[in-house]
Amino acid sequence: MDIRLDGISHSYDDFEVMRDISLHIESGQIVCIVGPSGCGKSTLLRFIGGLERPSKGRVYQLGEPPEGCLNPLTYIFQDFALLPWRSVAGNISLVLEDHGIRGARAKGIIDDVLARTKLSEFGNALPKQLSGGMKQRVAIARALAVNPAVMLMDEPLSALDAQTRELLMDDLVDLWVRQPFTAVYVTHNLAEAVRLGHKVVVLSRRPGQIREVVEIDKPLQERNFGDPELDAQQKHLWELMRDEARAADAELINV
Repeated sequence: MDIRLDGISHSYDDFEVMRDISLHIESGQIVCIVGPSGCGKSTLLRFIGGLERPSKGRVYQLGEPPEGCLNPLTYIFQDFALLPWRSVAGNISLVLEDHGIRGARAKGIIDDVLARTKLSEFGNALPKQLSGGMKQRVAIARALAVNPAVMLMDEPLSALDAQTRELLMDDLVDLWVRQPFTAVYVTHNLAEAVRLGHKVVVLSRRPGQIREVVEIDKPLQERNFGDPELDAQQKHLWELMRDEARAADAELINV
């Protein structure tokens, strides 16, 4: 299933957040969205997910969700959003219970996503027993359990230390290589964007508009930390954003 944004603009009363954003998110691609603080990245993700409606423009879902899809659009948040009194398996089963899936069928799905996210040994653990990286793996496993058409990822690694971020990026690449998925990935981290994105959408400062869509053709599994080609892409992204990021910070300070 593809997603198409057509002329998305939005204002809160007289406060213009974004202007005339059009974008095609193709099935099987990870599309990263970057831009200065306050440019509307997370707001755009909410429009895609149907949590809010834009003032102008439309979001289209094109084509059919994959076979067995329970939720066409599924979020992965920065703060993991795990229930502390439920085990790892229990947190994953919650999204299946909403669809009446229990018993052996649920166990099969849970076992599969635990294996895919390297959590098979931790199904009975509580969230308080897990590191931040493992908690985010649980959140990813929970999203995979509903076989979504598109995963909406709102700064999913920003709460983690640098080493754990690197490991989680490797895990996401490994997941995609084994079974390609579609994702819209909002991040402030340009290294994440060039490591994970097939496309990187660069937004301007408020009101957010698309400055450039950067295509990264190198296969995900061939992208490594310190890769000169990725470093050059990251430098290009920063050159697009640097002056506007400074201006956006000044605007936020003066609010």
